[in-house]
Amino acid sequence: MSRISGHHFLNGVYQAGAGSSHETFDPATDQPVGSYRDATLEEVDAAVAAANAAQKVWWSMSALDRATALHEVATRLVERSATTGECLTREMGKPYRESNWEGGASASAFRYYAELARHDQGRIAGPAIAGQMHMTLKEPLGTIVSIVPFNFPVLLFGWQAAGALAAGNAIIVKPSELTSLTVLSLMPAFDHLPAGLVQVLTGGAAVGQALVGHEHTHGVAFTGSVAAARAVAKTAAERFKPVLTEASGNDPFIVMPSAPLDAVARGATFAAFLNCGQVCTSAERFYVHTDIYDEFLGAFVEQTKALRIGNGLDAVDIGPMASLRERDRVERLVARAVEQGARVVTGGRRPSAPTSGAFYEPTILEVSHDHEIMHGECFGPIAPVCRVADLDEAIRLANDSVLGLGANIYTEVLEEAFRAVHEIESGIVWVNTPLNDNDAVPFGGRKLTGSGRELGAEGLDQFRRSKMVMIAPRAEPDPEWFPYPDGDSFREQGS
Repeated sequence: MSRISGHHFLNGVYQAGAGSSHETFDPATDQPVGSYRDATLEEVDAAVAAANAAQKVWWSMSALDRATALHEVATRLVERSATTGECLTREMGKPYRESNWEGGASASAFRYYAELARHDQGRIAGPAIAGQMHMTLKEPLGTIVSIVPFNFPVLLFGWQAAGALAAGNAIIVKPSELTSLTVLSLMPAFDHLPAGLVQVLTGGAAVGQALVGHEHTHGVAFTGSVAAARAVAKTAAERFKPVLTEASGNDPFIVMPSAPLDAVARGATFAAFLNCGQVCTSAERFYVHTDIYDEFLGAFVEQTKALRIGNGLDAVDIGPMASLRERDRVERLVARAVEQGARVVTGGRRPSAPTSGAFYEPTILEVSHDHEIMHGECFGPIAPVCRVADLDEAIRLANDSVLGLGANIYTEVLEEAFRAVHEIESGIVWVNTPLNDNDAVPFGGRKLTGSGRELGAEGLDQFRRSKMVMIAPRAEPDPEWFPYPDGDSFREQGS
C-alpha cells in the first residue's frame, strides 16, 4: 500500500501524482494506511489520450484474442484476491472474507463477458430491397469513465470494466477516495493489455467531473448517491454521452406467514447487515405480516445479537463503517428515528469493544412507515421493522419510495411470490434468496435509482452503439431516384 500511495496508473505504469495529497485511514483503528493524490487536468488529458490510442489497438484485435486476454485478467484477479482483499479490508473495514470474495466475483464477470462478446457483434435483417444485405453492427463507444464507490470497489469496477472491455472500449476508473489504493492494487491484472486500455486516476468529485465532461471520453458508468448521479448526468448530457447510473436503494423486505422462521431470520440478518449495511441492495425496510411479527422479531434479534463485531482482519462477521464520518451519519439517522417515535430493539450505539474505530452495533428498530428512516437510503447497519396487516399493505408500502433498486419477499405461497414479482416497482425481486447476483442477469433499478443495466447481455449493450449497414451487390441506378416520373405528380394524379 505504501508503494502505490500517491500514484495513478497511467499508460500501463504507476506514476506519482502531481496534485494535492490526502491520507487514507483504516476505519478499524483510525490509523493512516496510505495516501492518494488528486489528479490534475494535465493528468486527465494524458490518460484520455492514452485510452483512445489503446482502444484503437484493442478493437483491431480479433474477438478471440480479446476473449483470451480477458480470461487472463480473470485468472490474475483470482490470483491477486488475497492481496487486494487485505488492502480493501484495511481501507474500508469489511471482513476479509467479503473482501477476498470480491476478486473472484469480479473475475467471474470477466469470464462471462469474454465469451458473450465474441458470440454476437450484430445481426442480419431481412432486406427491404431484394438482393441487398441489411445488418446491424455493434461497435464500442470509445473510452468509458468508471466512477465506483467504496463499498464494493473490486466487484463494481469488475462489472463495469468487463462489459466495457468486452465491447471493445478503453476504461478510466476514478475510485472512491476511501478505496483508491484497493483499485490501484488491481492493475497488475491488466498489464498484459495494450498500455492505456485500463487506467486509474484518483481524487475527488472534481476529477470525476473532469473525466465525464472531457471532449474525448464517450460513455460513463456511475455508482453512488442520487445527488452525485444528477451532477454526473448533467455534465454528460452536455455532450449526449450515454450514462449507466446506479444511484442508491431503499429495498423492502417482506415476510409472510408461510416462510420458515429460521431461514427468514438468518436471511434478514444477512440482507440487513452484510458489509455493515453498506450495500446498495441492503434490506432497509422490513414489512412483516402481523400474524408472525412478534415471532420473527424475536428470531431476528437473536441472530443479530450473535454477530461478532471487530477488525475485519480478525474472525468477525461485522467490521466497522467505512469511515468515522459514515459512523456519525448513521448515529444521526438512529437518533432522528428515536425522536420520531422509533423503538430501539437491539443495538443503536457504539459497541463497548473495540473502543476505537468507526464501529456501530447492528441495530433493529420498530418503526412506522411514515418515519423518515423508511424513506431514504440508510446505507448502514440499521434494520427498521414495520408491522403490516397483509400482502396488499406490504406491496403498497414497498412501492411508496422514490427509489426502486431491489426488493425481497419470503413466502412459500406461489401466488404471493408471483404477485410480488409483478407488482413491486423495482429492477430486482428476490424471492426467498436475498442479495444474490448472476453474471448472466441484468442488475439495475427504476425511479431515482437510475437507468441502464450492468451484467447480462444488457450490460454489454450498455457500452456499445448500433450502426445500420446496407450493402447492394452492384452499383446500379435505383428506380426511386431522380428524375421522378411525371405520372407521380399531383397534377397527373388529379387529371
